[in-house]
Amino acid sequence: MLPADVYELTGVADPRLSPDGSAVAFVVWSVDREANRYRGAIWLVPVDGSSPPRQVTAGEKRDADPRWSPDGRSLAFTSDRDGEKKQLYVLPTAGPGEARRLTDLDEDAEHPAWSPDGSTIAFCARVPDPAQREPDERKRPPRRIKRLQSKLDDEGWTLERPHHLFVVLTDGSQPPRQLTSGDHEDTHPTWSPDGTRIAFTSARHQDWDLTLITDIYVVDASGGDPSCVTGTDGDCAWPSWSPDGSRIAYLFTPGVFDEPHHGQVALVEQSTGQREILTASLDRNCKPYPELREPIWDGDALVFSIEDHGTVPLHRVRADGTAAPEPVIAGEFCVTGYDAVGGRIVHSLTTPASLSELYVWERKITDVGSAFAQAHELAAPERFAAASSDGVEVEAWMVRPLGLEEGRTYPVLLNVHGGPFTQYASRFFDEFQVYAGAGYGVLYANPRGSSGYGEEWGRAIRGPVAGGPGWGSVDYEDLMAVVDEAVKRFDFVDPDRLGVMGGSYGGYMTSWIVGHTDRFRCAVSERAANNLASLDASSDFAALFKGYFGASFWEAPEEYRRVSPVTYAKDITTPLLIIHSENDLRCPVGQAEELFVVLRSLKREVELVRFPAESHELTRSGSPAHRVKRFEIILEWLDRHLQS
Repeated sequence: MLPADVYELTGVADPRLSPDGSAVAFVVWSVDREANRYRGAIWLVPVDGSSPPRQVTAGEKRDADPRWSPDGRSLAFTSDRDGEKKQLYVLPTAGPGEARRLTDLDEDAEHPAWSPDGSTIAFCARVPDPAQREPDERKRPPRRIKRLQSKLDDEGWTLERPHHLFVVLTDGSQPPRQLTSGDHEDTHPTWSPDGTRIAFTSARHQDWDLTLITDIYVVDASGGDPSCVTGTDGDCAWPSWSPDGSRIAYLFTPGVFDEPHHGQVALVEQSTGQREILTASLDRNCKPYPELREPIWDGDALVFSIEDHGTVPLHRVRADGTAAPEPVIAGEFCVTGYDAVGGRIVHSLTTPASLSELYVWERKITDVGSAFAQAHELAAPERFAAASSDGVEVEAWMVRPLGLEEGRTYPVLLNVHGGPFTQYASRFFDEFQVYAGAGYGVLYANPRGSSGYGEEWGRAIRGPVAGGPGWGSVDYEDLMAVVDEAVKRFDFVDPDRLGVMGGSYGGYMTSWIVGHTDRFRCAVSERAANNLASLDASSDFAALFKGYFGASFWEAPEEYRRVSPVTYAKDITTPLLIIHSENDLRCPVGQAEELFVVLRSLKREVELVRFPAESHELTRSGSPAHRVKRFEIILEWLDRHLQS
């Protein structure tokens, strides 16, 4: 895979079964090179394979979020076909007929949900302050900020444009009606089975901006004051009504300023507010990143996804809690979307060497990525384990360089994932394919601090103020042990030509590593957290890092200084490429500038690359042209230092 092959990527996403379980609607996404945009089209296919998939929307821009009407005769979906913002449309499934537009919004329509009688669709959208619509920024009024959570990476300013719930009649006879209001973020609407109430996710407690707590609320379908049905003691999201309307399932992450914890599948009784957690016995994270969807009711059970040893499988658990959760779809892959109706499960999945496709149980029913796979030699990883300095076993993977010749040695790149509470997983990753295709071995691991394992593993790097040793401790030891084991295990590894790279927390670890060892010949630190004190003051998660560290930066300045890579910048002699996005709100660009200023002042070999108009999500959903250019810059840097 070459950098420009980003334009050829495609895949299946968001499969949704018809109410009778006979057909699947899904999205096929692709990249438009000429327009430098992502495209999406809605497709349909019968689950029995009696006819091939057929495309039902043009996909000239980005059609997404297919949702079946209760009678199965129509599909709602969102699209930006008529402008820059996603509007809500309804399309007959049997045809003929054109899609009917239901909204004309200033912001994207999101999370559409049909009412049980099919007459109405609930959705959410941001509601902008009219004063901020002034096109001349020199006349626009200043922002008067009174709360912390006022901006969000890849979204921009949110304080004058919060998410709220809307309902719209499906016959298009009336404009949408706003259901909720106020200085709150209201998302994930879902209808009660009798159609009288809508559950949603929000944070409406006093001083809600000072925590990461959210709750499940219920509002009457005609409007009114929402009522909270959960306990304001953690993160509650993605509600899902039971068939009889007496309970709501949701994803619950317990704890207040006590990260990380595993996400759980929970149930709350509508009448009593009593909560039951159904998945504690798994000791796995039931809220994978990226988030997929709500727990799905399938009869008297719930279907949900988890993270497990570098995979994302599906599990099922009885809602009465009488049995432990059991796997229903599992293997060396990652589920990327799923649905369940009447005991039938459909899902999309990806592997390290294949793009995402649609499956009914184990039978593949799409083939959208075959042309890409046939046109490219794709590498698959080898799993192994390394013993850390204290004897703990760490899972790791090696991708051999393509075209490997026996008897030759090759440069190898240690890649560190972000998070830290996430995992490298068995999914197609363009990064690894491009580097392997360029002649590099790719080494990666899930050190302590990662998700996908027991909760103790994920919490091992809390602190350093309280709870553990903090970042740059056992995670660093684990990664160095993985490098040592790879050098011993794989005879093609050239120990004198090692590189290290990573983004976000992976960028933090890259900056940390080269400040504590000179065993790597070069490094690439992307969208990194380099000064944790200034990050805690400037991130879109400002003042919330104490959940990991045990205190805020003003309460423990010396501890923040001690675990910040910029503190050790004077010890960095490894040539360092720093890459950052100018619109990154998670790790603002000042994080890159601070490290660059120190290293350049010390006359070290360093280069800062700034991408305009990009967020923290550059490598995943950034401009395709910028993704290609980023690859070209990185490969030029790596070739200069490692291919001699």
